[in-house]
Amino acid sequence: MFKRAGVIRKLLYAFIIRLILLNIAFIAYFKYFVVLKTPEVADLSPLKNERIQISKDTYKLGNSWLRKSKTGLWEMYVEGKPFERGVTIGKLSTELIYKQESAFVEQIKKFIPSKIYIHFLRFFIAWFNRNIDKHITKEYIDEIYGISYEASAEFDFVGPKYQRILNYHAAHDIGHALQDMNIVGCTSFSVWNKKSADSSLIVGRNFDFYVGDEFAKNKIVAFYKPDSGYKFMMITWGGMIGAVSGMNENGLTVTLNASKSDIPTGAATPISILAREILQYAKNIDEAYKIAEKRKTFVSEAIMVGSAADNKTVIIEKSPEKMGLFDANENQIVGPNHYQCDVFKNDSANIHNIAESSSEYRRIRVTELLNEKENIDYRDAARILRDMNGHNDKKIGYTNEKAINQLIAHHSVIFNATKLLVWVSTSPYQMGEYVCYDLNKVFSIDKIDNLENEINTTELLIPADSLIYTDTFAQIMEYKSMLVELNDSIKMKKNVSQDFINKFIFTNKEYYLVYSKTGDYYFNKDDFANALQYYEIALKKEITTLKDKIKIELQLSKCKETAR
Repeated sequence: MFKRAGVIRKLLYAFIIRLILLNIAFIAYFKYFVVLKTPEVADLSPLKNERIQISKDTYKLGNSWLRKSKTGLWEMYVEGKPFERGVTIGKLSTELIYKQESAFVEQIKKFIPSKIYIHFLRFFIAWFNRNIDKHITKEYIDEIYGISYEASAEFDFVGPKYQRILNYHAAHDIGHALQDMNIVGCTSFSVWNKKSADSSLIVGRNFDFYVGDEFAKNKIVAFYKPDSGYKFMMITWGGMIGAVSGMNENGLTVTLNASKSDIPTGAATPISILAREILQYAKNIDEAYKIAEKRKTFVSEAIMVGSAADNKTVIIEKSPEKMGLFDANENQIVGPNHYQCDVFKNDSANIHNIAESSSEYRRIRVTELLNEKENIDYRDAARILRDMNGHNDKKIGYTNEKAINQLIAHHSVIFNATKLLVWVSTSPYQMGEYVCYDLNKVFSIDKIDNLENEINTTELLIPADSLIYTDTFAQIMEYKSMLVELNDSIKMKKNVSQDFINKFIFTNKEYYLVYSKTGDYYFNKDDFANALQYYEIALKKEITTLKDKIKIELQLSKCKETAR
């Protein structure tokens, strides 16, 4: 018996030793193969440069600067070589990088509340993106590396500074792959020639990349003068060098729209990095297409390219496997979240996306609004981007994904590519003022002697939507807050009062979600009679996606089964 116990102890010790050795081997493998090596940079002298604070929210470093406009937008000008640009951006916007990373990490914690899963996610993303640096040009690697010097040590639990700043550039792609989480659902359009009020090429877009309201608070209007390529501007955030909305000095615009993607199976070029390359190095549609053709990307994406040189807008439609060009052959084009070119006409994923998502509904609504007027100017573009109704002006509830304006936009932007004018929305969402920048003037400025002076063109400002000053808008904000509270109550199985339920429904009574969520609340309490009642009302409203409709129908059938 004692001999048997001794054998068991030996086996147990052997197992523990093997487990320890396995962990050591895993850590060694992770550090050697998964933790990315930092780039080699010949000249590290930019690290010695220090920013100068001019006033509370105004900073300068060499010829580059960062300031907060009276409009609430941050404005940044940066020049130099790649690593120098990165270091300059990092030093100028240290606080903004911290705020952005903090907001992003907090939102991830809301999506994935388990610390164990977050820990697993950290290792998975590091392993998944272990070769990402091989898919990004040396120029952008160096720029990201320069920024990473100013990343906060507070978030080192996510990963080493350089690696995590690099990985954040793929977050947009992962968000696209997870569209079912309602992270992404952008809408864009363009008009030119006879469809434009003065024949100019106009592009409008909502960037609905939603990772919380905090993430959208400190958007940056960045003006770049790189040492190679063209001068350009883009709307971005702290630590982000990729482009999602921008225009260069040639009047070439780039905006991104997600299409349906499978979960990526391996690292590739983040779509925002590809868009940045097009913005920096293309002067027309042909050059933009050739750049897109060179890069393998993570996910399926539609890149809307407006070109003053070609006097039209097209959409480069690209998946990890194939690529096509959609040319509407009219004086207008609409960019939804599905593909429209012949290359993807019979693509099963695209067919399902059109049938099951909100994308086609929004495309029809934009076309409907464009057709209401003989021609469109920049003010009309803002009106379309702010529209919250369904087809034929049907009330479909606020924040409905089928609406052009879902009240989740990180930013909204309007370009006049012909005249090099750009309008950028201010908070909240696209409902605040659209501030105009004349790139003819901004790009001609070598130095700004007084950084306290505004650089926007005030006479072309688009006023805020009057809705934000009404009780209705306050009611919408209350709905958003109450939705969070009800979701928490459902999750934690906590009770809410009938007054709460009544008020919640009143805040957004045309929206199916208030009824389906109320149904979920009662279903969770085994009150199937009340749940059934609310599910039936939800099904009479404009439901966002086929998946959501099927889910409600399934819950309704469960209620009926229980009642028998």
